[in-house]
Amino acid sequence: MTEKERDEISGTETTGHEWDGIKELNTPLPRWWLWTFYGTIVWALGYVIVYPAIPLINSATPGVLGYSSRAELDQQVAMAAEAQADTVARIEELDVASIIGDEELARFARAGGRSLFKNYCSQCHGSGATGAPGYPNLNDDEWIWGGTPEAIYATIAHGVRYEDDPETRFNLMPAVSEYLSPEEVREVSHYAASLSGMAEGEATAAGQQLFAENCAACHGEMGEGIAEMGAPALNNAIGLYAEDYEGILAQVQAPRHGVMPAWLGRMSEASVKQLAVYVHSLGGGQ
Repeated sequence: MTEKERDEISGTETTGHEWDGIKELNTPLPRWWLWTFYGTIVWALGYVIVYPAIPLINSATPGVLGYSSRAELDQQVAMAAEAQADTVARIEELDVASIIGDEELARFARAGGRSLFKNYCSQCHGSGATGAPGYPNLNDDEWIWGGTPEAIYATIAHGVRYEDDPETRFNLMPAVSEYLSPEEVREVSHYAASLSGMAEGEATAAGQQLFAENCAACHGEMGEGIAEMGAPALNNAIGLYAEDYEGILAQVQAPRHGVMPAWLGRMSEASVKQLAVYVHSLGGGQ
């Protein structure tokens, strides 16, 4: 029997393989590691037989046990829904204000509403409901369509400018640039900016007159806003589309109008009410 070559430095046998003068040492894996590896193979084969594992065209092999994590989840969801059925039924029967007045129901509704908000509302209003340009902040006490429990419910249920719902909230700001001169547009924009104390605001008599004739009917004489008409307040620093004079000017010249979908129908009556309770609880509800 030919004695295998050994490395001069380490004294370890070589495999006989050599690349560019570098010889491979024969250092086999420890036995315990090999047996552990073989054990994982056996475990994997057993798992494939016992549990769903091998993907097919429309499903997977069911396994000997026929276990399904989806079926288990469906069962847990059904059990939770059954346990909550009485509470959900009470929420569906009561109006939002009455739900808020019942601490037990309100706590349940806020928890459910928080989850619904993350799934359906945070994409526009932000995860913390702080809003974004064109999407109102729901934490403050400024409300375009009103912040009472029922007003919030109506907005969520029927949306804003959502054509598929006949009860949707609807208003349109006209482009006053179509019937005012460019100078008059700038004049009334400067006056609107002055209502919230913007640096470029200028409360001239001409601007005040233009505002009274063209804007006050919706936004109020002092720019306080009229929730019944969906006209936002202009006498604060909160701007849905405009946070400076240039933004106000752009909105006066070519108004932008956002659309909020109606959620009643996509959600159940109880879910819409839970969402309304949660939004009202954020701190700005009236």
